[in-house]
Amino acid sequence: QGESVPLGTLVSTMYKDQGIGGFYRGLEVNIMRACVLNATQMGCYDITKGYVCELTGWERMDVKTRFCSAAVAGFFMTCTVSPFDRVRTALMNQPTDKKIYTGPLDCAGKLIAEGGVISLWRGFIPIWARFA
Repeated sequence: QGESVPLGTLVSTMYKDQGIGGFYRGLEVNIMRACVLNATQMGCYDITKGYVCELTGWERMDVKTRFCSAAVAGFFMTCTVSPFDRVRTALMNQPTDKKIYTGPLDCAGKLIAEGGVISLWRGFIPIWARFA
């Protein structure tokens, strides 16, 4: 394990190495992720809630209905958001003194080349559990 570095040192090193833009690494993919996440969540949760009520006879506000709807919506949110999470994390975790990726598409391409397309969904179960 590496030793702890004071926050001031990290901030000044990042600014020295990358300028103000270094503090915004991954911003584009984070905005894309937020759009996809919200669109998936809004659509899937409400539609699933209707199906659950129709199939089970439970009320819309019943905790069982909410749980089932959240689990299904969380699954689809994980399907759509995981690739954005992987790209965002890789972009943000670049060393401050060099640029491994030129942007989100370059990053996604390199992640796929390294681990295959399925690697974009690495950590699927924990992410689903968090969303659900």
